[in-house]
Amino acid sequence: MYYILRNLELDTPNMKLLITGASGLLGINLALEAMREYQVIGLDRGKLKSAPFQVLKADLLHRNAIDSVLDSAQPDALINCAALANLEECEEYPDRARILNAEIPGELASACAQQNIRFIHLSTDAVFDGTKEGFYTEEDEPNPQGVYAQTKLDGERAVQKANPQAIIARVNFYGWSLTNHRSLGEFFVNNLSEEKYVNGFTDVIFCPMLVNDTARLLLAMLQKNGKNLSGLYHVVGGQAMSKYQFGVEIARKFGLKESHISPKSVEGSGLTAPRSHNLWLSIHKLSTDLGSQIPEFSTGLDEFYTQYQQGYPQKIRGYQQ
Repeated sequence: MYYILRNLELDTPNMKLLITGASGLLGINLALEAMREYQVIGLDRGKLKSAPFQVLKADLLHRNAIDSVLDSAQPDALINCAALANLEECEEYPDRARILNAEIPGELASACAQQNIRFIHLSTDAVFDGTKEGFYTEEDEPNPQGVYAQTKLDGERAVQKANPQAIIARVNFYGWSLTNHRSLGEFFVNNLSEEKYVNGFTDVIFCPMLVNDTARLLLAMLQKNGKNLSGLYHVVGGQAMSKYQFGVEIARKFGLKESHISPKSVEGSGLTAPRSHNLWLSIHKLSTDLGSQIPEFSTGLDEFYTQYQQGYPQKIRGYQQ
């Protein structure tokens, strides 16, 4: 399951990788994956207590925090996973969303450009309005529908302007998190395991990818046989499905009751932030530039289940104790 990194033969001896948002769903899993190849330094505001990698405690909202962190870490590369990702919270606190999702990424990109630090910024598939028939490519014009999507798009543009050599990755992932309730995968497993009834949206299409696969792809993009990639990429799964179907696939894999998932429309769901109906993204550019096959949804789901059986969720949660 780690064939992506092996096939690309990364040349990363003793390279320092700084990961912002290291306690988030992507951040923690990325750090654990990166430890195979890099000296990892995770930036965290205090949630991580016993992580198996070096942790710097800092808040990027504080003045001069970026310069201080970079001076302390001295990284060769930085992957920015820090964001305000809760859609409803972004609607409630738009100014905070703008700072975390748009302004800070631009400042990080600028600082990395000045210090010749390789930079990857994480964006979202939600920048599209979801009205297109078929899939979206990197050439399609975004049309964000809510505060989260708009601020993430603003962050993309700030990064592109400040650091044209940066990689911007639009993602959508699921996996095991520090809090056990950050991903849609966890939502279905947790609720169905407790015999609870849940809704699954039939009219929201997306391309889910196991977060560990996302992490491995980001690392592969960071350095491919010494040739640096740059620009915008869709880093999502290759199979588009509704969130209802995703829940059904989870239930079947875990031996849970798919009948407890009610097919519903996102319209009238009571959610504050708007959701795009079609977020099917093409991964052709990513696959072509990496020269590697993108992991199948089924293999990611198999690993998600295997992690569950082997106690990986408990291991992750233990890092905050």
